[in-house]
Amino acid sequence: MPELRKDPITGRWVIIATDRAKRPGDFIRQPVPPAQQTVCPFDSGHENKTPPEVLAYRNGGGRDQPGWRVRVVPNKFPVLGIEGDLSRQGEGMYDKMSGIGANEVIIETPDHAATLSDMPEHQIAEVLRAFKDRVNDLKRDRRFRYIILFRNYGEAAGASLEHPHSQLIALPVIPNVVKEEVDASREFHEAKERCIFCDIIHEESSAGARLISETDRFTVLAPYAPRFPFETWILPKQHASHYEDSEPALLDNLAWVLRSTMRKIDKVLERPAYNFIVHSAPVQEAPLAYYHWHIEIIPKLTKVAGFEWGTGFYINPTPPEEAARFLREAGLG
Repeated sequence: MPELRKDPITGRWVIIATDRAKRPGDFIRQPVPPAQQTVCPFDSGHENKTPPEVLAYRNGGGRDQPGWRVRVVPNKFPVLGIEGDLSRQGEGMYDKMSGIGANEVIIETPDHAATLSDMPEHQIAEVLRAFKDRVNDLKRDRRFRYIILFRNYGEAAGASLEHPHSQLIALPVIPNVVKEEVDASREFHEAKERCIFCDIIHEESSAGARLISETDRFTVLAPYAPRFPFETWILPKQHASHYEDSEPALLDNLAWVLRSTMRKIDKVLERPAYNFIVHSAPVQEAPLAYYHWHIEIIPKLTKVAGFEWGTGFYINPTPPEEAARFLREAGLG
């Protein structure tokens, strides 16, 4: 019988459609094909095809030259512009503001065909360090209130280029989805004087049914009320509200955890398209006792249709306990 499950953080309801229950092989999948060697602006030697870099970790070479290991450049087609004043105005009953922000591309490796599953851990750790360094630099601009880090892998997930890359967008406002999560976490803390994410880590580690893997520093789990099949969360065990405050040792372990988790997903789901999002606290806030940064990985196995758009409910045909079991049993630690 189908179940309605309530997300303990946001209060969002999800339908776990057990009558439609799907195992990994039941999904109509389109595995992301291996990258083809084409003329790519992110390849080493093509640095003149991108805007000038804002950060690079190098073995040698000068600025905007080959020799880099990780390279960060402004998006050539940014969704927001970094120049100008942040002006707000009304237009009758409507509000608008200038489109101020930053949109950067983190080119994760010179290897055009690499994936998170096969990238060396030290390379992933450098990507994670680049995330941190760029957020810490951009947050000094007081116009920016929220900075999102995300990765689109595969055409179905919105990727327009095959070369391994992530993106960063700095916004002058806090998105409603983020505000909803932060506000709900605050309400829980005010009522119970505990962090809801810390409680979830403790509950899932103890119960084990939705636990995928864990290390001394991280817990990987399928959330209780997932919107999507095989939705996966990675949470640091030590409470922290801002990703950009992470210590190097934590990011080193996160690199291992992220690589291991993606290897499980790629094995069980045959290398699906996915979205990877870092959830962190608003950048102008001091450390928060009630919010806990984390990563969400969402394989693209289903489509959002009219019911979801019209109600805000999501229909998930794979119970998280089943998804966790398949990923847990995949091994590849």
